[in-house]
Amino acid sequence: MTPAEHTPPNGSGDTHSEHTAAKSAAYEQGLRIRRSVMGDDFVSRALARTAGTQSEMIQDFVTEHVWGAQWSRPALDRRSRSLLTIGILVALRAHEELSGHVSAAITNGLTPAEITEAIVHSVGYCGAPAALSAMRVVQASFDADNPD
Repeated sequence: MTPAEHTPPNGSGDTHSEHTAAKSAAYEQGLRIRRSVMGDDFVSRALARTAGTQSEMIQDFVTEHVWGAQWSRPALDRRSRSLLTIGILVALRAHEELSGHVSAAITNGLTPAEITEAIVHSVGYCGAPAALSAMRVVQASFDADNPD
């Protein structure tokens, strides 16, 4: 494909600023949920880290479609979603995401014992290497939240 084939119909070539110029209601809802679950500081750092870069678009997309559309669905509460998210992140070995979601899970009502049990449970489905590696991330999050 040529660069012209990637140019948006209006010819500006700047799909990101067009997207950010008109944030959707789902984006705004997602941002509220994301801040409530992950914490203002965590979300502000994530958004600031990518502001003005190509990565900013994926932050916007995740905020709108994951946080705004998925986390707002009524069939599961946030506590249940956090538990599921931890299991999925263990399976994917997505350690950078796992760390933030451990703190979020506690915010959403899970206990350290329940989070640990989720990691133990993952051994049977994800394998010992994935669970052991994830537990190191989880333990570091626990230690950071309780430095005593």
